[in-house]
Amino acid sequence: MRVVFMGTPDIAATCLKKILADGFEVVGVYTQPDRPKGRGMKMVASPVKEVALAKGIPVFQPENFREESVEQLRALQPDICAVVAYGRILPQKVLDVPTLACINIHASILPQYRGSAPYQWAVLDGLTETGVTAQFMSRGVDEGDIIDIAKTPIGENETAGELLDRLAVLGADLLSRTLTRFAEGKVEGMPQNGEEATFAPMLDKAMCPIDWNKPAQQVHNQVRGLHPWPVATMELQGKKFKVHATKLVEGSGMPGEILGLTKTGLVIACGEGAVEILSLQAEGGKRMAAPDYFRGHPLDQ
Repeated sequence: MRVVFMGTPDIAATCLKKILADGFEVVGVYTQPDRPKGRGMKMVASPVKEVALAKGIPVFQPENFREESVEQLRALQPDICAVVAYGRILPQKVLDVPTLACINIHASILPQYRGSAPYQWAVLDGLTETGVTAQFMSRGVDEGDIIDIAKTPIGENETAGELLDRLAVLGADLLSRTLTRFAEGKVEGMPQNGEEATFAPMLDKAMCPIDWNKPAQQVHNQVRGLHPWPVATMELQGKKFKVHATKLVEGSGMPGEILGLTKTGLVIACGEGAVEILSLQAEGGKRMAAPDYFRGHPLDQ
């Protein structure tokens, strides 16, 4: 069975490594074009491209799927196109190329959290469970029939980045199992219930400032869900900070009131309850444990 893999970031690279290790014939890889990155704006290849080149697999990086790019895909004669976080909507003329199907691994339990930031919104919304879905691709974004789902709990202090690391492994296993099913015979899908669909739009830096009037649980979820990007922020005594880690603690006071500095963090009152800031980063500074930072920068009394 000839597989063309399409993906770009680390979660996709984990999936590509898994199906290669499991012996699937990957005849080509599609990924986003190299992008400038860092202070020097050096052109950097995607994690998927790095994996493919290391394995000697042909890499294609079209800016769009005009007819030339579609013909290039047809020449690979794929039975399956396996897509994981490619970052591009595939037109119908691409979906029609493989002899069996275009399938996608999406980082949510569909039809929940269709869209570009599914696992982040699962954390932001305080879910205790999420997962990955294997689906047939269709013209609508994440609307295709469901092939299979793998679920996992979300830890109460787990960040979106930490969750993604686990979903990558879960998704890789699911992709491998799904490809095995196609190799063994016909695979059926189950239509999604569109009435149950929710959406997960892209994250935005406008979401970063913490509103201390919100309940502590919502503040904690905000910090977790926006990590590692774009990262929740707060202002304290005239300075701006990124907030990297918090935990829920007992306490009450006026929203935003500093309730104390402990051995592990800075306790701040919320609209309901309190959070302890464990790790933060002053503007222009390095990430530090909160007690270490405030040892060198005492709070105004």
